[in-house]
Amino acid sequence: MSDFRFLHAADIHLDSPLHGLSRYEGLPEDDIRGATRAAFDNLVQRAIEEAVDFVVIAGDLFDGEWKDMSTGLYFARAMGRLDRANIPVFLLAGNHDAASVITRNIPWPSNVRLFGSRRPETYLLGDLRVAVHGQSFSTPAVTDNLVLAYPEAADHHFNIGVLHTALAGRQGHADYAPCSLEDLKAKRYDYWALGHVHQHEIVCEEPHVVFPGNTQGRTIRETGAKGAVIVAVEDGEVTSIDAIELDVLRWASVEVDCSAISADAASECMRSALVTTWQANSGGMPLVVRLLLIGTTSDAGAFFDGAADLRDAARAVAASVSPHIFIEKVKVLVTPPSGDGRVVIGDDLAALIERAPADPALADLLAADLAPFLLAAQTALDEPDDADLRCHANQGDWPAILGMATQALRSRLTKEV
Repeated sequence: MSDFRFLHAADIHLDSPLHGLSRYEGLPEDDIRGATRAAFDNLVQRAIEEAVDFVVIAGDLFDGEWKDMSTGLYFARAMGRLDRANIPVFLLAGNHDAASVITRNIPWPSNVRLFGSRRPETYLLGDLRVAVHGQSFSTPAVTDNLVLAYPEAADHHFNIGVLHTALAGRQGHADYAPCSLEDLKAKRYDYWALGHVHQHEIVCEEPHVVFPGNTQGRTIRETGAKGAVIVAVEDGEVTSIDAIELDVLRWASVEVDCSAISADAASECMRSALVTTWQANSGGMPLVVRLLLIGTTSDAGAFFDGAADLRDAARAVAASVSPHIFIEKVKVLVTPPSGDGRVVIGDDLAALIERAPADPALADLLAADLAPFLLAAQTALDEPDDADLRCHANQGDWPAILGMATQALRSRLTKEV
């Protein structure tokens, strides 16, 4: 059996649209929008430089129906580069680029083999003694266990199974094409090239079951280095799986400890955190950063009340640290000291403020009054993330919202006394 190497990638999401990022002033929207193509250019270049024998793309090459033909033409040109380097490509459609989603098409170069969606298919590389098995999604929401119909391992071949799945489930990923690790092992393949989960993970080594992660982070939920893997096989055995970085722009979530400081001193804490983050960015890659202001401080109310000013301060600090740091959002998550009810205001008003977060009637009234606004926000904005006010509201956690509001109110009242 021949020795060979292949590149395994997934979840490229070419030309993925921006979701809500235009709301954050100062972000490099054009760079973010073009990042998926730039990362894919890196993938093609790396495959050529490393002289891999073939490329496997395990689903979600595209992000949905093409806005126009430029997406397809771009991919055809990229595949043409690999074709001229004699590198075959095995392509599987996932939930974002299922057969029923991508209705436009153009002729691909002859080196591209697209798995069908009606039943599993097998492609053979005779000179390498490799068998590549896979089945594309026919619709975006495939809930059947596709693995059960995959063929048995081909004798005297290195068998690769290509599948778009979250296995038995992965946090933050829909449970498409669900299957168990035991289902995969039962096929006796040598390597499972998975897609759908955007975090790199080697699930198993006997046989190797691998998520390469996505090639380019697109939101703050996709932090850290992104890329693919290059797999080396010698005498029918996997000898190495090397993660390679392909991204051109990186997302980072950075905690800023604001314990025991005032809101006025937060800028220096943010500066220190951003300097540390930038120094750790050895490649000098552009960073889109979310700052999380955490810790216990008696000035918590002022932090919440001055959230907009803190955001502007963070942008100014980031620009002074590096022109390649961009602030996506500043989240105020500080908390007051336990039992901190010391306010120099009238006793009756102080008691009302303290009771508000625990008042069920007030919470119900707030929910009813804000219902029209929340409905509009759900249709006009992107999905809320953890600790977002809309997230608290969607979960019915109105006491948490009241708690944030009363902290800000307490801060204003005490400053004015």
